[in-house]
Amino acid sequence: MEKDKSSLIAKASGLKTKEYIAYALGDAGGCLAFSLVTSVLQTYYTDVLILSPLFIMIMLVAARIWDAINDPIMGRICDTVKASRHGRYRVWLLYAAVPLALSAVILFIRFPGFGKDPANNLPAYVYAAATYILFGMVYTVLQIPYGSLASVITLDVRERSRLSVFRSVGAAFGSIPVMALSMLCFTTDKMTGEAIVKYNVLLTGVIVMAGLSLICLVFSFLGTKERVRTEPKTPAKGDTRRAVKIVLQSRPLLSLSIAAMLLLAGQMFTQSYYVYLIRYYFGKGGIFVSLPTILTYFPMAILMLFTPKLARRFGKKEITAWGMAAAAAANFCMFFLKFLPAEKALMPFMALCLISGFGLNFFVLQLWAMATDAIDDIEVKTGSRDNGTAYSFLNFFRKLGQAVSAIAVNGALLAMGYFSTASSGKFVFTGEQLETMYVMATIIPAVMFTLMALILLLWYPLSKDKVETLQEQKEEYLRNTAGDPQ
Repeated sequence: MEKDKSSLIAKASGLKTKEYIAYALGDAGGCLAFSLVTSVLQTYYTDVLILSPLFIMIMLVAARIWDAINDPIMGRICDTVKASRHGRYRVWLLYAAVPLALSAVILFIRFPGFGKDPANNLPAYVYAAATYILFGMVYTVLQIPYGSLASVITLDVRERSRLSVFRSVGAAFGSIPVMALSMLCFTTDKMTGEAIVKYNVLLTGVIVMAGLSLICLVFSFLGTKERVRTEPKTPAKGDTRRAVKIVLQSRPLLSLSIAAMLLLAGQMFTQSYYVYLIRYYFGKGGIFVSLPTILTYFPMAILMLFTPKLARRFGKKEITAWGMAAAAAANFCMFFLKFLPAEKALMPFMALCLISGFGLNFFVLQLWAMATDAIDDIEVKTGSRDNGTAYSFLNFFRKLGQAVSAIAVNGALLAMGYFSTASSGKFVFTGEQLETMYVMATIIPAVMFTLMALILLLWYPLSKDKVETLQEQKEEYLRNTAGDPQ
């Protein structure tokens, strides 16, 4: 259907290809740093610093408790401070670029004595906790304004759907170098077959990733434009409480936030735990370490071409819900491969990773478009335009996903006695331990993806018809309140 050029929504749209690419670079830059946490940091903590999985689990959960305070504060800052000449949200890409790069590097600095004696490793524990919390705070400074930026770049629902696809593709491109780094630094000794970590390769790779992250964020800032004017909100007593209450009462945002939490938990669990699975259960290193992740996200290269059209025809809710159902089914099928010898189960396992990837990438590609739909729903129903606060709510739930993943990964390692083995200086496991590892690796993501499918099918309310109605309501709302959005 052709756009009505007199529409206020049409006036606040019209993205060029270079703007989609520039916006995607924002998440590429963020993921170059964040993927180090999701794919590499867990193994670095246990195998290089020799930190207890119990400590790692407690540390990550404590960091998420701090985020309950930190994220809403950043959201309110975005909504209330005076916008710069560069806009309200995009300027934070520039502010966060250098601190994010530096905080990512210091996560992986190993000082002399770290990890040498697990019984006297207190400095490593303190350093890990301090640097991890610092990284999380800096990442919040980037992610909340960046997520809110989508709401002011364009008001058109089709452009937002395409913008979501580009953002997800940018995230994938940001993750690819980290996958390559995993292949290089997590490997096996050719003579003994023992799993090893090449620390110098790891640290060099981290420095390179941090530099690339900085470059991507600068170019994202330079190439994006805020088309929707947003006036600063004058802080008043009870303002923050009112905004949080509105967000908590939003069924679309609440259900989407919980689904997003489970998505990130599932992604982080598989990316972190599969490193152990491939190295110890399957006895492989090199490219095999990252192959499950590569196969999981390879379908994005295909689906990105069709997902916006499928979303317009069938609805974002509809394609993402059934996609997650397919991903859940693939992960449940993985469980039954445990009855095969590991060498015979490897290729079927990889094939099911690919099938799972086709399912979950529908949601990965449309998550951010669904988030802007949910924020529009809040604005139309309540008149609240607290984009930063709403996005901080979604971002906080995604960080809760990190806590869920930390509990799942480290709980699974504790269940199989991983730290007791690591403390002895050897990484040799019994058949029972390896079977426990495999069961955890398949059942945990299967359950998470099943819950996501049910949430999207039964709880998330913005079906195809309701989104079309919402777009009409948004146009009417703009005409009755703000006038010209530019």
